[in-house]
Amino acid sequence: MTEDSMDRVSAGFNEARRVADALLFEGYVLYPYRASARKNQLRWQFGVLVPPAWQEAHGEHAGQRTECLLEPRRADRILVELRFLQVRRRTVECPSPDGEGWTEVPELDLADRVLVPWDEGEEERIEFQVPLDRLAGEGHTLRFDRPGGVGREPVHDDAGRVVGRLVRRSRPLAGEILLATEPLPGPFGALRLTATVRNVSGWAPDRREHGDREAALPHSLIGAHLLLGLPGGRFLSMTDPPEWAKPAARLCRNEHTWPVLACGEGRDDVLLSSPIILDDHPAVAAESPGPLYDATEIDEILSLRTAALTDREKREARGTDARAAEVIDLVDGMPAEVMERLHGAIRGLREVTGEATGESARRPDPDAAATTPSTGLTLPTGPGLPWWDPAQDGGQSPGQDTVTVDGQRLGVGSRVVLRPGLRRSDAQDIFLAGRAATVEAVLQDFDGETHIAVTVDGDPGIDVRRQQGRFLYFRPDEVDPAEVSTHEPETHEPETHKPEAHEPETHKPEAHKPEGRS
Repeated sequence: MTEDSMDRVSAGFNEARRVADALLFEGYVLYPYRASARKNQLRWQFGVLVPPAWQEAHGEHAGQRTECLLEPRRADRILVELRFLQVRRRTVECPSPDGEGWTEVPELDLADRVLVPWDEGEEERIEFQVPLDRLAGEGHTLRFDRPGGVGREPVHDDAGRVVGRLVRRSRPLAGEILLATEPLPGPFGALRLTATVRNVSGWAPDRREHGDREAALPHSLIGAHLLLGLPGGRFLSMTDPPEWAKPAARLCRNEHTWPVLACGEGRDDVLLSSPIILDDHPAVAAESPGPLYDATEIDEILSLRTAALTDREKREARGTDARAAEVIDLVDGMPAEVMERLHGAIRGLREVTGEATGESARRPDPDAAATTPSTGLTLPTGPGLPWWDPAQDGGQSPGQDTVTVDGQRLGVGSRVVLRPGLRRSDAQDIFLAGRAATVEAVLQDFDGETHIAVTVDGDPGIDVRRQQGRFLYFRPDEVDPAEVSTHEPETHEPETHKPEAHEPETHKPEAHKPEGRS
């Protein structure tokens, strides 16, 4: 191991922490970022390691196990960093009316924020390094403790007077990290590393707290995950290992966590063991303006909704948590060009299509305009184009294809009755069952599945749907041919077909692979 390799791993840890922070605070506070919102009543879903007494009674886990493969090469030690949140339970107090002491209150309404009770998360790190030769056999165990305590912070009004205080209480917790290696058979000198993290806190619920998860959380490790570094060596990918390592990778057992190569492509000396499944080399999107902490939404939607909160809602969000206040300030001060970036980005298109070279990259097909039906759109030409062009694909023709259902051929113009399948239905299907509809196209996706695009009789937006090519999609076993059919499905000869203005003959919705019902 050299000093350069140590510096490289240390820099890699700094880079990996950007992704790790997203894991640590995944779902920390959900839109609308207020403690009173129902979405924020049940918290801490990812990487929660509860005390053993709670695990035994309620089935949540007190530990996580990581198994991965590594090649030591020149490495003589491994760097370990365990990160998690420790819960600080915050209450709000005001001076008692008699001026003697303090009284707990449900909220404190200030000019810029509304302070309410809340569970804050304080980041904790356990960092150490251990020689590889100490991990053979029974391995090496590190035990750690975090003390509890009480902190008090005065709250001032605009005039500087003390009008209340925040009281934060944390509980002691204890844990251990066990590292062990065993050699893999063969000439490669590789090792299997097992890293186990356990909560060993001695807390147990009393009769009052039995069944109360909120009582267990202050004694839990929240969002727990590991960063592992191997200066001078390399970790092997668990999703795409070398051919010789695939049998060993299949035997690795990971529980409540998943190891991936961290940092950018080409780096293999830093590994992130994550409480959610990730691909190798995860990265925060370049367009992301900052952490939004919500685990289930899209940045653009979150930003627009947050901007639409009322002044009272924003004040409560600012008083809920310092991180929620950062989100409100971030959105309120977001420039228009940053907001526009959130609308979407295309990455890696040339990696899929390859890039044309020579004259063909610069010269469009002279016959393309003559053979492509006019749709009102101007398709680009040149290198880096989408890998599928519906106007040029002659393999499928939504306006001409048919499918046989109950012995009857269905195509464009056929009349059907909708019978949505119970096991794969959307919620809106309860309103569509039994409704009459008209077939607008018959499509096949890239898995070979057939889908029938329809418009529902009586839908006032039929003309708009046809113009935009936005239909409802059903499988053949989810429709019945109408008992009375006034005509056979329309068929057209390609040489003479002149599409009506409303026919989306060159539009395969969602790149020919429907998602959901709309």
